[in-house]
Amino acid sequence: MNLVYIVMGLALLQYLYFGFAVGGARGRYGVSAPATTGHEMFDRYFRVHMNTLELLVVLVPALPLFAYYISSRWAAALGAIYIVGRFLYFFSYVKDPKKRGPGYGLSFLPVAILLLGGLGAAIVAQFRG
Repeated sequence: MNLVYIVMGLALLQYLYFGFAVGGARGRYGVSAPATTGHEMFDRYFRVHMNTLELLVVLVPALPLFAYYISSRWAAALGAIYIVGRFLYFFSYVKDPKKRGPGYGLSFLPVAILLLGGLGAAIVAQFRG
């Protein structure tokens, strides 16, 4: 289970890193708070950060769910793939949003597997008694 919590912590650190990148983009592109739009490049950083939050809210509970009912090693591995996918998503979205697909797939798919696998196994365990 330690690996699961390490991966979870790394995913949270990644999210904080993306937040710092948004703050840096605010300064570089002259978008003062509380504005959430402005310069196109700022908007890209901001969208990556918010899109990451949308997946992170599912990833964090799905990791221990999958780890408990299926495998902590597989949960950690899938979480690591998510982290790599999110970095790929970050760099590709900022460079050209139309090329964000591979990074999105490498981060969405592990989250879907973690959630559906963990939930499915929990349901099976409930009915097996």
